[in-house]
Amino acid sequence: MLNRRRKLFLLKFFSLFSVVRGYNILFLIIAIYLTSIYILAPNLSIREVLTDINLLVLVMASASAIASGYIINNFYDSEKDLINRPRKTILDRLVSQRTKLTTYFVLNLLSVILASYVSFKAVIFFSIYIFFLWFYSHKLKKYPFIGNLTAAILTVVPFFVVFVYYGNFDLVIFVHAIFLFMIISMRELIKDLENLRGDFTLNYHTIPVLYGEQTSKKMLTILGILTFIPALILVTHFSQDVGRMIYYFYGSMVALIVFLILLWTAKKKINYVILHTILRFILVIGVLSIGLIRVESIVTHL
Repeated sequence: MLNRRRKLFLLKFFSLFSVVRGYNILFLIIAIYLTSIYILAPNLSIREVLTDINLLVLVMASASAIASGYIINNFYDSEKDLINRPRKTILDRLVSQRTKLTTYFVLNLLSVILASYVSFKAVIFFSIYIFFLWFYSHKLKKYPFIGNLTAAILTVVPFFVVFVYYGNFDLVIFVHAIFLFMIISMRELIKDLENLRGDFTLNYHTIPVLYGEQTSKKMLTILGILTFIPALILVTHFSQDVGRMIYYFYGSMVALIVFLILLWTAKKKINYVILHTILRFILVIGVLSIGLIRVESIVTHL
């Protein structure tokens, strides 16, 4: 049996895990490694990628920076989250704001120290990245368009770091990146619709608050249609490069059609939560499907 002190410790641990969204961090690490193995460094064996110390350090630096970004975002959004996600906020508040800020600075310092192992340029890069994570949470997220665009860019930056590290500039990678960026942009806008009540109450100048739900739905529809373009290019012009992952892109297009149909019938928060879940599902399955690019070579690449 756990005594009271241990129970409190576990609750605070899970609270901090919730604040830094540890499940997202773990998912990001898996996504970067799968992307490195099957897309960015296809000529290297799986063992070479997994034992690359520089790659490991870059991934850990990215994870630390993003975790700190979640903390500072939670710090600034505490009032809004109390309206939009009261249950999660109650759990998050088991850890004091002082502890959160201390952890925030420690994670930022850890990110820079890890980056210094690779190069001075990496230190500069991650220092700028950390600054923009803070600036987004402090200022930019409260404004339409630029807040959504910044959030989408900050999400794909860790993949950009590995992209530069391997120096693979094949066109198919850019098409993959555009598809990912479009899905993330849609997710950021649907999150604004999901959090409309809290944003409106605290005067966040998001797109739904300023222009209304109908305009937001029209923008999401345009983004959804535009997302079909990179997906179609990948299944028609790069079918050999994507291998059996082609089935994922076909499935994604079907999921996007369902998304757009449900979008125009959505009226309540629960409807937007479902739509958000569809986009999350597309992202998660996309990561898990990366191995299908060369599924027949998994054993020989070990």
